[in-house]
Amino acid sequence: MSDESNNTPAIGGKNFTVVAINCAAKAGEWIKTKLGNHTSLSLKYSPTDLVTEVDKGSEMMIRNLVQTHFPHHSFLGEEGVEPGPEASAKALNNVRDAEYLWVVDPIDGTTNFVHGFPFFSVSIALAHKGEVIVGVVYDPMRDELFVAEKGKGAYVHGKPMQVGTESQLGESLLATGFPADQQYALPLNMKGLQALAPQVRNIRSGGSAALHMAYVACGRLSGFWEIGLNSWDLAAGSLLVSESGGQVTDMLGSPYELGVRNVVATNGAIHGQLVDELKKVEAAG
Repeated sequence: MSDESNNTPAIGGKNFTVVAINCAAKAGEWIKTKLGNHTSLSLKYSPTDLVTEVDKGSEMMIRNLVQTHFPHHSFLGEEGVEPGPEASAKALNNVRDAEYLWVVDPIDGTTNFVHGFPFFSVSIALAHKGEVIVGVVYDPMRDELFVAEKGKGAYVHGKPMQVGTESQLGESLLATGFPADQQYALPLNMKGLQALAPQVRNIRSGGSAALHMAYVACGRLSGFWEIGLNSWDLAAGSLLVSESGGQVTDMLGSPYELGVRNVVATNGAIHGQLVDELKKVEAAG
């Protein structure tokens, strides 16, 4: 990070952003050493949502580091929550009013990790009274660190990020994901995919919502939408996008908040068009 981190939000002389970066970098490097070494796979919410002991180890490492610096802060991590949307919503409701809440996905893109597909990330956000004030997404395979602070911009490789300039769906590269929930979320996402594919330059599905959001923030993607995500998938990425000049809402166009599960994140210029198209085919959840 360059010197834009000098005036970052701090409490008691300890810098929130520096701690978030440190956690993401240490966890990411540790995850990378485990690539191809996973010994015991267990199934989580569905067969497509694999989890390894690496998830748990990464989360424990981040939690321990955060609590060393900020013992009174609350912590919401994917691994501490039972699978499924109801459990996720309940876990968030239990802590969302905390003064300071760390929202962490220890590996976003576990299925990719298990298969050795190099597109996964560590996502760490800090919310103050429900509003995200720090967001860090780290891609250990490319050693790319995406960092945002509320009101201070967003950076990758220490350089300011800006969203892309595409103004029409026809010139846009979008991303989406294929949800594990095959009853509700997947069919809705497929509706959106079918409607949008003929209208855009192309659509990608990398398998990490946090990295998709980071790619919208730095202009590699024009927009991203997905149904049925969790707070830890989106919290850090939402700040990356908004601090890079983009827009993040739910699928009906309401502003992002921690409880959003169905998301649209774009460069802003195509946001209305994308939301309208998803509503038109009733793919908005």
